[in-house]
Parts: sequence; structure tokens; C-alpha cells
Amino acid sequence: MAVDLMESTPNGTDNGKETLYMLGGVALMVFGAGLVLSNPAIRRYMSGLGVGNLAQAVMPDVERYFKLRAM
Repeated sequence: MAVDLMESTPNGTDNGKETLYMLGGVALMVFGAGLVLSNPAIRRYMSGLGVGNLAQAVMPDVERYFKLRAM
């Protein structure tokens, strides 16, 4: 089974298996981060770091980036 997963097709194209695995891994990371951040102790620690203030400080730069990209 593992050997079949490691092999690719001769012409270099895959049938979406690698993309499926990548998206599954991303989904697991997002789910795990959600589980960690739902812990009240972690939330108190993160609020002490000022992550919300950091996000507010970054928003004008993100908006400026999107304006430049739309030009």
C-alpha cells in the first residue's frame, strides 16, 4: 500500500491524490489549532500577548496591499 502511494504516473501527472493528502493535512492542522485555542488557559495567555492588537496593526497594511494589487 505505501509503495503504491509513493509511485507517480510515468508522465508526471497525478490523479489528485497528492492534492487530497495536502488538503487533508491542512484541515487537520486547522482543526488542531482550533482545539488548542479553545482551551481557556491558552486563550488567557494569548490575550496577554496582545495578539488582537497585532492583528489591528496589520490590517491597514493588508488593505493597502489589496489596493495595490487591484491596480
